[in-house]
Amino acid sequence: MIIGIPKEIKNNESRVSMTPAGVRELIKKGHTVYVEKSAGEGSGFSDEQYLANGACILQDAAEVYDKSEMIVKVKEPIESEYSLIKEGQIVFTYFHFASDKILTEAMIASKSVCIAYETVETQDGQLPLLIPMSEVAGRMSTTQGAVFLEKPKGGKGKLLSGIPGVAPAKVLIIGAGVVGVNAAKIAAGYGADVTIMDISLPRLRYLDDTLPANVKTMFSSEENIRKELPHTDMVIGAVLKPGGKAPHVITREMLSLLTKGSVLVDVAIDQGGCFETSKPTSHDNPVYTVDGILHYCVANIPGAVPYTSTTGLSNATLPYVMMLADKGWHKACADNESLAKGVNMVDGKITYKAVADAFALAYSPLIL
Repeated sequence: MIIGIPKEIKNNESRVSMTPAGVRELIKKGHTVYVEKSAGEGSGFSDEQYLANGACILQDAAEVYDKSEMIVKVKEPIESEYSLIKEGQIVFTYFHFASDKILTEAMIASKSVCIAYETVETQDGQLPLLIPMSEVAGRMSTTQGAVFLEKPKGGKGKLLSGIPGVAPAKVLIIGAGVVGVNAAKIAAGYGADVTIMDISLPRLRYLDDTLPANVKTMFSSEENIRKELPHTDMVIGAVLKPGGKAPHVITREMLSLLTKGSVLVDVAIDQGGCFETSKPTSHDNPVYTVDGILHYCVANIPGAVPYTSTTGLSNATLPYVMMLADKGWHKACADNESLAKGVNMVDGKITYKAVADAFALAYSPLIL
């Protein structure tokens, strides 16, 4: 198969979808890989490294899309890329369709085969292609939130760890999946007073036994969230509904329960955000204030550490890219139920129910 690796062009997105080592594995199996010029530079991978591992370097994205049967990306296509995508072409990337109607309509019109990293799901409910970026985003959510608690950044001027004789900051994490647990680990390491919430009691029991003593578990409900907010300095929103729009766990009215200068970090912003007042921001301009509360809603948090993120993502996606390249999307998905769950659109039809439901559009179950 002919595989294309275009350069990411979203604001401050320095990741690339495949490392030179990943390219080499595809080349060894007889596939052709086209990489757009300088696509890997932001992650520390030169064109020369890709060439040395068997890739062909093309000068621009249009050429990569035109020559490739499958496009492997990191982030969803943006407007300038819509017209480059061809009917029947496989596009394998993070799509997060449920939070973007314009993107959804554009991909329907393209009649491409859209396979979303975030909905590839194993039999035990794991999301293997979301996990590495969730690990990065979860850990960074704490470190970035700590920065914006500083007074010069607009926060209330609290050190996350405190010092002897001065209490540490209080961190509330809503959602105890991969993002939430990684956020909790870093916050606990700082010495913060951490509470993590979830609706799964088995999950909370497990975390109660395994996380450090300065992390408390609590059942997630509106009442409990309201009780915690007046005493909280930082809230990390880590609620996930696979493939669907994130629920709002904090409304605008609830902001009044927080003290001025508190920080909200919405890691669910790719799926529409789990705070009612959330809107996507960028690494260039990461925060804004609503009712005196700072909102950090960067939609590509892992893009700030592209070497780590690219390597982790490529490690996770390569086996699935290999399946698609070796067998074609139809047989690969027929043979692998996890990969089949990643198929969100085929030939202009939505094949993932949560995406159809998000916009009240027709749903067509995937037929393999």
